[in-house]
Amino acid sequence: MSRDPSQPNIVLILADNLGWGELGCYGGGVLRGAATPHIDRLATEGLLLHNFNVESDCVPTRSALMTGRHPIRTGCRQSVPPGFPQGLTPWERTLAEELKRVGYHTAHHGKWHLGDIPGRYPSDRGFDEWYGIPRTTDETQFTTSPGYTPEVAELPYIMQGKAGTPSTNVVVYDLEQRRGIDETLVRKSKDWLSRVASTGQPFFLYHPLVHLHFPTLPHRDFAGKTGQGDFADSMVEMDSRVGELLTAIDELGLRENTVVIFASDNGPEFREPYRGTAGPWTGTYHTAMEGSLRVPFIVRWPGRVPQNVTSNELVHVTDVFTTLLHVAGTAPPADRPIDGINQLPFFLNPTTEKSPRDGFLFYIKKELVAIKWRDWKLHFIWSPAVNQSKGKLESPYLFNVVRDPKEESNVMSFNTWVLQPMLRLRAEFMRSLAGDPAPRDELKEDWDL
Repeated sequence: MSRDPSQPNIVLILADNLGWGELGCYGGGVLRGAATPHIDRLATEGLLLHNFNVESDCVPTRSALMTGRHPIRTGCRQSVPPGFPQGLTPWERTLAEELKRVGYHTAHHGKWHLGDIPGRYPSDRGFDEWYGIPRTTDETQFTTSPGYTPEVAELPYIMQGKAGTPSTNVVVYDLEQRRGIDETLVRKSKDWLSRVASTGQPFFLYHPLVHLHFPTLPHRDFAGKTGQGDFADSMVEMDSRVGELLTAIDELGLRENTVVIFASDNGPEFREPYRGTAGPWTGTYHTAMEGSLRVPFIVRWPGRVPQNVTSNELVHVTDVFTTLLHVAGTAPPADRPIDGINQLPFFLNPTTEKSPRDGFLFYIKKELVAIKWRDWKLHFIWSPAVNQSKGKLESPYLFNVVRDPKEESNVMSFNTWVLQPMLRLRAEFMRSLAGDPAPRDELKEDWDL
């Protein structure tokens, strides 16, 4: 295991569609019918962010996490069905590729959703090995859907692969496999950790969980455990799986020199009966409301990140890429615009330092929907709920998300001064977008689904 403090181990655990208000440490837990003691304890051991922001759905967030670049640059603007072009182009550099370049062992166990053809699987993009699903979990419903046959739409598979060899199918990803996959993923990660712990090299484990993505079905061992239905049972299972990973880190003697991050890729589920909650915020993923943007984020680094601290400083998912590269003693690629900002000084001193980020632009697909700047949110398109958009606004709506967390009172008439810094932020981003050297991918098209 790495004992070099200049190159600590990194474990990045990403929940799927876990809303801001679900966990006990974010005001949920038992109030949601599901205690989350393991993640709550992790929150007391490090820094918990109240204002960590992501993209609109799974693919955009995961591309931003892996590249430090907004999806409007990379082309990973939305989730698309199997059989259609998707994934990161070879020109993009992933977090795994950059960490591997400086000596890290790398593994991915979980949901990828950044490429489902040879050349774009995790083992092609910097991971020594991987096990999991190349796309998403709603595909588990295919085999029980009326009229479905593999001849008209390809079967979903759990897959595996190692760098330098082709990735292969393991088993059809159906509803029964969906119930058991997070157990299997944790077992894979624990086995990998035990193998790399004695190598003397630092490692990067990316463990994107499947919970709580719909259909939100718990492992049989957790079914009925809460008495509050499948969603609450799945939350309890998710917390338990995170606890297993944290226990494995401790038992292998890795805790002191390992950075652990737990976060979510998107806001809560909006589909019944698996609907989640964003707590005090309005909205779900696929919207530009705070409930879509803000999700849980906890970072633990013993002796470096102080314990039991919470912060409302603004951080964006692209910042994780840049920050973790600085944690590993390296820097992002210099041949392309990088949207991620180094948050390491803030993470190490959250009670005295401020986040260097003032704001960011928020796109859904290829539309600029909103700008968030400090305590303010400017909406160009108003869509407070999925499929309830009112289209482009003649006069944008402006909200102060501290005084008005549910974004109910448009204060544009009294605060037009806010347009200056916000539109300046937009102009700077547009200039960088126009000069972005990223080549167009011949497989990329606009899939307005």
